[in-house]
Amino acid sequence: MSNKKTDLLQGTLDLLVLKTLQSGPTHGWDIAQRIQQISEAVLQVNQGSLYPALHRLEDQGWIASEWGASENNRRAKFYSLTATGRKQLQAETETWERFSLAIRRILQAS
Repeated sequence: MSNKKTDLLQGTLDLLVLKTLQSGPTHGWDIAQRIQQISEAVLQVNQGSLYPALHRLEDQGWIASEWGASENNRRAKFYSLTATGRKQLQAETETWERFSLAIRRILQAS
């Protein structure tokens, strides 16, 4: 298995953030860590991509934020999925599944 890191396709980060927040509110650093951990370090989200995505998702009403204390008692902004965000997660997941099936079909074609 390759240890190569993979950059995320445009739009994919939004889906991964929404999916990560489905399990409950958390702060930005934890979102990045969860994505890296679940992908077995294949996917890594840098801060320069994550925080603009979080602001964009919040502006669209898909996530909400509030200030709180992190595990180490530092002030952190916690993000949570909104009802609109749950609907968007479902729509984005369906789109991703259609897209990935189409790519798989092309790669398997002889």
